[in-house]
Order: sequence, then structure tokens, then C-alpha cells
Amino acid sequence: MNGEPRYSIGDLARRTGLTVKTIRFWSDRGIVPPTDRGPTGRRRYGIEAVARLDLVRTLRDLGLDLATIRRVVDREVPLAEVAAAHAEALATQIRVLRLRRAVLTAVARRGSTPEEMELMHKLAKLSEDKRRRLVDDFLDATFSGLDADPAFAGIRRTLTPELPESPDVEQVEAWVELAELTQDPDFRAGLRRMAEQHAADRLGRESVRRDAVAVVRDQVEPALAAGVDPLSPAAEPVVAAVTDRYARLCGRPDDAELRRRLLDRLASANDPRRERYLQLLSVINGWPAGESLAPVLDWSIRALRRPGADDGRS
Repeated sequence: MNGEPRYSIGDLARRTGLTVKTIRFWSDRGIVPPTDRGPTGRRRYGIEAVARLDLVRTLRDLGLDLATIRRVVDREVPLAEVAAAHAEALATQIRVLRLRRAVLTAVARRGSTPEEMELMHKLAKLSEDKRRRLVDDFLDATFSGLDADPAFAGIRRTLTPELPESPDVEQVEAWVELAELTQDPDFRAGLRRMAEQHAADRLGRESVRRDAVAVVRDQVEPALAAGVDPLSPAAEPVVAAVTDRYARLCGRPDDAELRRRLLDRLASANDPRRERYLQLLSVINGWPAGESLAPVLDWSIRALRRPGADDGRS
């Protein structure tokens, strides 16, 4: 033992790159205790102090507090256990920081008022349970009385955001915006109206799965791609195909009333907030971005509103 080298604090500082002040501070707290003292009373350390100091520095760099570090180096608690607990704490901090960044980014981009910022912050901080309740309240308002129908139960699932446990910044931003959107009374009313319209189309024809928008898209997308003007004579056969297919879907005659009915459904669907909701939903759930239906809806609405288009003879 007596033949082992001894190091002063200055020696340790030179070997480890730490400051004398830091080593003395850690030594005073018993984390790196001296092996003995020299004739003048100065602290002296054995070679194991170098390895201990390296370990302490690493643990400090990882964010552990000194009390926990002392328990680790004294083997009072397993390092693996401490690492797991600290990793979980860091994960929580990261989630909080992502939420804060998302709110501040949204505030900067929108030029939000203090009141809007406060609302965004509250929405971002909601727990998973509270997020679920907020979404359920929104979807209940849309589908209440309708979701006993399996078709509506499925639609409801496709409209449900599922923010992952560790979302990225874009997902958090999308969640905040979507949560705000669910609180918009006009948007809620519009989505409810669409659900009721689809229910009316399915009345007595529950085997029908497709809605008016899907029927129109199938017929109109080729016309759009071909550059057909919705007000031109070339649009007439497209409109006729759309209304014929919609009439067969509803089990109704293709007449002026049916065309007004279809126009009403397309106008309800052509709400930019609905499309934005679906875009945000894709980001939150990690789904591929869907194609915008606005061009199809705009074309169809214009074509159905042109003179003579509602008389059932196009």
C-alpha cells in the first residue's frame, strides 16, 4: 500500500483536465475522497481517484445530480437502475421541450395574440387522457345517434388522431392546430351536417358504403386531368354520369331535386377546414398525405350550378 503513488489535487487536475476547484468540491462532498493526507495535511489521492473522477465527470455530463452520483460510485445503487430512471426523466423533459417549441413556433408563424398563445399552450400540455376526452367530445358531436351504424363507427375511427408517445415537432404542431379546429362551432356544425347527409343517403340502403364525394371523384378526376371546362358542353356527359351514379346509390330518380341534393352535399364537403383537418390528421397519425379534393369539388359545384344543369337532362 505504501508503495502506491499518491497524487495531489493539482496532479489530478493535470491528469484529468478538471479544475482544482471542481475536484476539491467533489472531494468535500465525499464523492472522490482522499486516500490520505501528506505531512503538511494536504489531501492525497490514489490512482483509483483518476478513474473515479472520469466516471463522475461522465455522469455529470449526462445530467445526474451529485447526491445520486455519490450513491452510484459508492455502489449503493446499481448504475443500470439510475440510468433507466434518468433516461425516463430525460424523455419527459424532451416531450415538454417539444411541446414548448411547437407552441412558440406556431405563435411566431401565426403572429398570435397572447390569448391565442395561452390557448395553444393549454392544448399542447393536455395529458393523453384529456386529449382523448377532447377528441371524443368532438366526434360525439359529429356522430351522436349515428355511430351505431357500423359504417359511421368506421368513419369515426378514421377521423381519430393518435398522437404518438414521442411525437416530433411537426406532429405536436399539427395536434395543437387540430385541437383548436375541433373547438370551432361552425366546423363542428358543418361536419355534423355532412354526417347527417350521408346517413340520409344510406337510409334504406345500408349496403352502400361510398359517399357523394367518392362518387363524384371517380367521375370528375379524369375530366379534370383532361382539362374539361365545367361550364362547357364537354362537361355535360360527365355531370350526367355523376348524377346517374349518385341516383343509383341513393335509389332515387335523376331529377332536379336529386341534383340540388348532390350540390348541397358537395358544398358541405367543400369546406377548407375539413380538408385541413384531414391533412393534420395524416401528420399526427403518420399517414401518407392524401390528395386534395378541392379541385374535384370546385369543378363539380361549378358544373352543377351552370344554367340548365339542374333539370336532369344534361
